[in-house]
Order: sequence, then structure tokens, then C-alpha cells
Amino acid sequence: MTHSENRDQPSAIHRDSEAKHDTTQTFGHDSDLSFVPFGAELTDVEQAAIAALPSGSALVLVRSGALAGARYLIDADVTTIGRHPEADIFFDDVTVSRRHAEILRAGTAFEVIDQRSLNGTYVNGERVDRSELGNGYELRIGKFRLNFFASPADATANG
Repeated sequence: MTHSENRDQPSAIHRDSEAKHDTTQTFGHDSDLSFVPFGAELTDVEQAAIAALPSGSALVLVRSGALAGARYLIDADVTTIGRHPEADIFFDDVTVSRRHAEILRAGTAFEVIDQRSLNGTYVNGERVDRSELGNGYELRIGKFRLNFFASPADATANG
């Protein structure tokens, strides 16, 4: 095929007089996933569930993704999060690593530890390897956004 036979095909050559448009697609960039606190949006049922938490426990609320509205009780020293079917908090989505993160409990304190996940673990919009967790903190695991709430009994005891 000669150049003259290919005139009907779109040209990949940019001429100086033509406007150039950036057609780069960026994956994994989180500029559009800004931190949005969800604490003000708690339903009466969610508020009651948080108020009823026993000392030394916490609740994780799924705020976005296919499981939005799900609640997970954190009442073990180690809680696993990932795409592996045996994870304590199981997210069946390719944006989540098989063994994505762990929530560790030490007494009444909690922290999240990223398990070398591909897409990272975010706390309040910041990528972390390890971070303490406080009431209302936002976690992002893949495309899932979660909020963490510790037992109010511990807040008053430590308060």
C-alpha cells in the first residue's frame, strides 16, 4: 500500500499547524479520589451499631463499591483484608490484592498495615504502609472506600 492509497486512513503524524491533544490514559492515579469524610452521613442503624460496640472492638463500614452498606466487626487481634476468599474482609475485585492489608488490634488501639499490595492502602487520602486508625478515618482498599469506628466505650475510658 502506498502513501497515496492510505489517505482515507487517520494519520498518526502530527503537523505543527495541528493542535496536539494528550491522549494518555493514566491508571491508578488518585487525583479524582479525594478524601471525603462520611461521618455526617451515618444512618440511625449505623450509629446504633457503633454505639453498641463492646470494648476492644471496632466497626468498618463500606461506603462505596459493590458492597456499599456492608459492615464488618473488628474483634480479633489480626483482621485480614483482600481478594483471597479466606480473607476476613473479602473484596472480589481486581483492584484489591489477594492479601491487601491487615488491621491489627493492640488493646483498644488499631492500625492498618499494607501487605505490599499493588494498588496501595490509603488512610484519609494518603498512601500508607502503616497507619493508626481513629474514629471516622477513611480507608481505601482498591476501589472500595471504608470508614473505621472504634468502640465508644474505649473513647470514654481513655478520655
